[in-house]
Amino acid sequence: MGIERLISVARGESPADLVLTDARIVNTFNGEIEEGNVAICGGSIAGVGDYKQGRQVIDLKGKYLSPSLTNGHIHTESSMLHVSQYARAVVPRGTLAVVTDFHEIANVSGIRGIKYMMGCAQHLPLDLYLMVPSCVPATHLETSGARLTAKDIRAILRWENAIGLGEVMNFPGVIAADEEILAKIASSRGRVIDGHAPGLKGKELNAYLSAGILSDHESTSLEEAREKLSKGMYLMIREGSSEKNLEALLPLVTDKTYKRCLFVVDDRNCADLLRDGDIDAVVRKAIRLGLDPVRAIQLATINSAEYFRLHGLGAIAPGYAANLVVVGDLSTFEAEMVFYRGELVAREGEALFSPFSPSMLEDKEMTHTINIKPFDIGALQIPAEEWAHPIIEIVPDQITTKKVEERPKVEKGFVLPDIERDILKLVVVERHKATGNIGLGLVKGFGLKRGALASSIAHDSHNIIAVGTSDSDIHLAIGEVEKLQGGLVIAAGGAVQGSLPLPIAGLLSPEPLAVVVESFEKLQTIARELGTRLSDPFATLSFLALPVIPELRLTDLGLVDVIKFKLIQGKDKG
Repeated sequence: MGIERLISVARGESPADLVLTDARIVNTFNGEIEEGNVAICGGSIAGVGDYKQGRQVIDLKGKYLSPSLTNGHIHTESSMLHVSQYARAVVPRGTLAVVTDFHEIANVSGIRGIKYMMGCAQHLPLDLYLMVPSCVPATHLETSGARLTAKDIRAILRWENAIGLGEVMNFPGVIAADEEILAKIASSRGRVIDGHAPGLKGKELNAYLSAGILSDHESTSLEEAREKLSKGMYLMIREGSSEKNLEALLPLVTDKTYKRCLFVVDDRNCADLLRDGDIDAVVRKAIRLGLDPVRAIQLATINSAEYFRLHGLGAIAPGYAANLVVVGDLSTFEAEMVFYRGELVAREGEALFSPFSPSMLEDKEMTHTINIKPFDIGALQIPAEEWAHPIIEIVPDQITTKKVEERPKVEKGFVLPDIERDILKLVVVERHKATGNIGLGLVKGFGLKRGALASSIAHDSHNIIAVGTSDSDIHLAIGEVEKLQGGLVIAAGGAVQGSLPLPIAGLLSPEPLAVVVESFEKLQTIARELGTRLSDPFATLSFLALPVIPELRLTDLGLVDVIKFKLIQGKDKG
């Protein structure tokens, strides 16, 4: 398509490729609903107004026409879906652009993993924008499968659709002026630089922001988010599967602040995507909580596009991409038709494109990534060396944890799980380099009465993490994850009760969306039968290894006090 033809259509001299008539158009610039027709030419919007002539004309009969949604911060790997199946889940709901850093797969497979994911997205009606991972590994307190240097980041930023630097998770390193992390930030000057600053305030927050970081998605309280907004950060309001901050932060969205706010999900599992949705689910919930529907749409469209400098997205206007969503009722925001570059790609929740790319599954280096040094069950014993032990306490529906100290149950000089007090054993096994590293700890609040859960999804280095009521079931579950070359496993009573294989980097399934969801929901049911009442036990488990979220975590190197940013039990504890 030449610009000359687009101009000709805009002037009304040539017929459009597609005209959408009798639309109630959501204007994200002025917050108004406007009636009119939209002329589309070659994937772009030629004009909004009294257009009638088109090679195809669709009468919307007074339905609403919204810009497509942009997910401004998402780790697609957390869905456990191959990229093509992820598109099958989100495109029919109106999400046509996602901003992601792929740091999950990068921590396993480095640059090769990022290239793999970007390649999988080709020919899909979904635009992937890459924020280059800043923290591979996230910290020095764990063993990762790869490392990205400042030189690597500069090289990746030259790729098509690479738009900035992904969340700078190593906030202690920034505050301490660590040379390596500052070099990565310097390599991204002039680009968008995302932040990750849980609990930072006062002078520490000032120090973090002085490095040039622009946004944050880790606020969990009004007080925290208000300070970050006041100091110039863009506020990403997160509502994911295990991190739910929308209700707490929504009161901050006012006529004075809304342009600095945007909706994100961060992490959403496959079942939530299929049953509830993606950013559309956040929009609906915000409206239910009292936010004006058009304002909610602005936080999911134009605000994200403007923050990430994605010119041509987020609005219905001349020269903008014809990425559009037709909805009958703004308050429910259920997509009836979805257009990508002017082509109808979904109708009534069903994809009208082929979502499967089997050729992308033939990369053997991406499907053989679990490399564990053999160990026997005795390696899981925790000596009772002290009267009180530090314990990770789960905070429901959040990924933050509390550090508590209690006297554990002890027998014959070793710490045992205490089901009555809901204190269970937590294990992290290194799986990239067969080092033999095994981190051991205790967790409170998981709720299991019997059995064990194990997973090769363990943010961010994705070693094997397991929680359980007995060493035998923990050992069995970890062994099954190794046998599957990645996945989610539940064991109880000496037998494997269920599993979801994730052979692509130990993170993703090659199976269709419905198959993955069915397996995942079966595991959720089994976990509840074993006693847990967590809304998403596997997601909660996966974050217990993340040493950049306060207060206490477990990696393959041992227990990490995140506030002090050091190991307190394990190898080289400080």
